[in-house]
Amino acid sequence: MNSSIIEIKNIKKEYIMGSQLIAALKDVSLNINKGEYVALMGPSGSGKSTLMNILGCLDSPTAGSYKLNNTEVSEMTDDELAHVRNKEIGFIFQTFNLLPRLTSLENVALPMVYAGMSKVERTQRAEQVMEMVGLKDRMDHKPNELSGGQRQRVAIARALVNNPSIILADEPTGNLDTKTSYEIMAIMEEISSKGNTVIIVTHEEDIAKHARRILRLRDGLVESDLENVPVRMSAEHLNFETR
Repeated sequence: MNSSIIEIKNIKKEYIMGSQLIAALKDVSLNINKGEYVALMGPSGSGKSTLMNILGCLDSPTAGSYKLNNTEVSEMTDDELAHVRNKEIGFIFQTFNLLPRLTSLENVALPMVYAGMSKVERTQRAEQVMEMVGLKDRMDHKPNELSGGQRQRVAIARALVNNPSIILADEPTGNLDTKTSYEIMAIMEEISSKGNTVIIVTHEEDIAKHARRILRLRDGLVESDLENVPVRMSAEHLNFETR
């Protein structure tokens, strides 16, 4: 039985900038199995963010095949793609992307509005994931009333709220200090341990070392794809309670 959740073959992505053709991805092939914890690494311009956008169905390749759960993404309708982005994939961004006028709880519940869940169901589920990431006492706070680490936890809770099978995190610790970064990576480890497929884009070696597989890109190509022995989190870092 095929356990691949993501199958990419000969993916290319080209952009036209002025009169110049830019090849962001030149020929990328890879498989990611269900439950894997993968770090995508590479310098600026390597193609890692472009690949992340394609994996998240936010962008489409110029050429090549992308199968998600054995379904060819290029053959999906707009409605099917919207469903995948809302239900199958949870997105975590470096800049958090929270709505400033909404409370933490309302931000977390937002994806369920688009999924058509009732307000009672939305509130109950949002409270559950807020508690899971250690923000039980911050549900009524707006983003500007939270620290950077707390805002990222809200973003993680929002990504988890629809029980997606895949979590895509683009530089999730990029705006955070070292201590807070470790706390966020402990949460990512917890998510991975529950069977989610976790894919992190990062340029930081110490963050990538938490993953079980490190895939390095350079100049639009896969430079290396190696199994990794992840960093073990200490008990201190595994305490998710808000400080």
